[in-house]
Amino acid sequence: MEKLSYVGKSLPRKDAEIKATGAAQYAADRDFAGMLHAAAVRSPRPRIKILSISDAKARKVPGYVTLVTYRDIKGVNKWPVVMQDYPFLPEREARFAGETVALVVADTARAARKAAALVEIKYRELPYVDDPLKALEKGAVKIYGRDNVISSFVIKRGAVDEAFRKAAFTVEGEFSTNYQVHAYLETQGSVAVPEAGGGMTVHSTTQCPFYVLDAVSAALGIPYHKVKILQTVTGGGFGGKEDVPALVASHAALCAAKTGRPVKLIYGRKEDFQSMSKRHPGWARVSYAADKNGKITACRVKYVLDGGAYSTLSPIVLWRGTVHAAGPYKIPNVGIETFAAATNKVPAGAFRGFGQPQICFAQESLIDELAEKAGLDPVRFRLKNLLEPGDRTVTGQRLKSSCGLSELVQAVRSRSGWDKKAATPQVRGDIATGIGFSAVYYGVGLGAKGRYLDRAGALVNVYKDGSVGVNVGNAEMGQGALTVLAQIAAETLNAPYAGVRVEEVDSSKVPDSGPTVASRTTLMSGNAIIEAATPIRERVFKTAHSMLTGLGADPSGGMTAAGGVFSMGGRSVAFKAVVAECWNRRLKMAEQGWYAAPRTTFRLRDGQGDAYGVYSYSADAAEVEVDLKTGVTRVKKIWAAYDVGKIVNPRLALGQAQGGILQGMSWALYENLVYKNGIMVNPNFTDYVIATTADKPEYDITFIEKPYAEGPYRAKGMGEVPLIGVAPAVANAIKNACGARVKSVPLLPEKVWKELKKG
Repeated sequence: MEKLSYVGKSLPRKDAEIKATGAAQYAADRDFAGMLHAAAVRSPRPRIKILSISDAKARKVPGYVTLVTYRDIKGVNKWPVVMQDYPFLPEREARFAGETVALVVADTARAARKAAALVEIKYRELPYVDDPLKALEKGAVKIYGRDNVISSFVIKRGAVDEAFRKAAFTVEGEFSTNYQVHAYLETQGSVAVPEAGGGMTVHSTTQCPFYVLDAVSAALGIPYHKVKILQTVTGGGFGGKEDVPALVASHAALCAAKTGRPVKLIYGRKEDFQSMSKRHPGWARVSYAADKNGKITACRVKYVLDGGAYSTLSPIVLWRGTVHAAGPYKIPNVGIETFAAATNKVPAGAFRGFGQPQICFAQESLIDELAEKAGLDPVRFRLKNLLEPGDRTVTGQRLKSSCGLSELVQAVRSRSGWDKKAATPQVRGDIATGIGFSAVYYGVGLGAKGRYLDRAGALVNVYKDGSVGVNVGNAEMGQGALTVLAQIAAETLNAPYAGVRVEEVDSSKVPDSGPTVASRTTLMSGNAIIEAATPIRERVFKTAHSMLTGLGADPSGGMTAAGGVFSMGGRSVAFKAVVAECWNRRLKMAEQGWYAAPRTTFRLRDGQGDAYGVYSYSADAAEVEVDLKTGVTRVKKIWAAYDVGKIVNPRLALGQAQGGILQGMSWALYENLVYKNGIMVNPNFTDYVIATTADKPEYDITFIEKPYAEGPYRAKGMGEVPLIGVAPAVANAIKNACGARVKSVPLLPEKVWKELKKG
């Protein structure tokens, strides 16, 4: 067993004290001399032709400074994110209700908001489309390209039609899922500060500072070396602060460039709802075939995401959903086709799970139906078909190592008492109790479709006093990255954990490290830190050995290093003293590190090849109570097990699991964003319901560590896996409890009630 001092320990969070005491500096807390405030002028309708914009009335507001439109953009009016079809500010056409059309700058935030409300947009309404399936029809209004298709992918393997003809059992179903709002506590915000010489420093709440760097440089038309992005303490992200903070920051920067003064732009909750990204609504038709022994022989999928008015991250979100669309099973014959369709609604983007929860709800619900047809218990059916080491995924990728899925399923089966509960659901009065299951695999990192972004840099600096500064390009947004990465740095250097500080991102200190998404931070930045720290470690360890020898230590037994202390032959010396001697010897005590994800072989033409470097896995069982009179469902308990490689910080991993489960349960049961005639009708936390601590189920969480040799201290990725399988487990539990198969998320009481009435 490897002896570790810090990795694998539940050490305290690095940012706990500043957040608990209120000392943390969020974007809204940043103030600068002479600072102005901005507010957005938004499109009132789903699709309009802009005829004119007038600030005549706005000018009468005390404190009004100026109006910013596309004419003030000195650079290119295309936001550089994937397909570059989204203008920073629209010139002739706005494509969704809530799109920023112009910006008002004033002395105070209140004056800016008041003036923005008085800006008059003269426009002509244009035909719009608000249904992704209708958008794909031949006669649909053309709002995007020739066919309203933002992106599409296929996976082709084997002989699907023949397999279905020969099958002993087949099932097919259509499933749909609604938006999910990120519901981060801190709304979007940015402060832009002009610098001498035409530069710009931007303070941004973001999980992807380098996306912000790209956008600000493009909008202002200035080179990268004149732009600095500083990540402020970020009050939650979940994917919602991946791409869109770049748009918010660019708007603040345009205002600052025009006025020559610092400008703060902080969103209100309603406009955050109306204009910022969401989880894509999804629709899927899925079919499975199995032989007489219960082995899955074929899968056919058509999967459609509602991308909204612009592409943003839809191509990458769709690709992940495509790769995982058949589920974590051995299936020799597969035909998958997927589409991201454009509509005149808010652009959808990254959300924890990244295109996978939508299709997982469909396939894991249908796997239960197939098990029933085959006359098998749902868990036993899964165990017959699960991917194991040595098997190939539907893209033909062989799983070589670090795959504990079968063990996870067995653990949840045992801990939940599945065999007895699933066979004998209970009904007491009007309350029915049942249990449901799901299994998930998740590609860690950006994979083949995002491989050019799948890299990370680090700067490690050991100071004269023995303290250690670490800069990385991946962001802390509440998930505990500052803590986990500090543990990795401390372990590598044998430095005291208390003396290691990982900074929020400063784009001038580390190279572009891609986005903080796809459960990649521990793996990517962790490996980059190890690469940077390793040469420093060698100098420190060599110096420590020299010092101990000089103290008369017998070197025959070798030197040990643990907990910030070096020991040999009954003598010991502290890390701080060793570092001081390293400086006396004029050794180099700062290094950069770089890590790029392994190459992949995935082919877009047929969807075959290695899609990801490694996968993480989960299994979930949900126990629910269903009120047979009303359809109201309550989740009593969720059992979950995860294989995410070595756990760096068990307490933080447990918190990630609990948070992901609750967020997944909230999407499954409650969250229902409503559009009517292309307008969002409930953009607030009064009418958009999310789970609270009062709705929290009991948790039973298990980790089964399957070390990944290429990971930092054999870790993989954790952040997104806990959410993905919750909705289908809950849906399957409802079916087990009362026979109601609800095929759309959220699983609202009226939907359950309607299915009960059918029975």
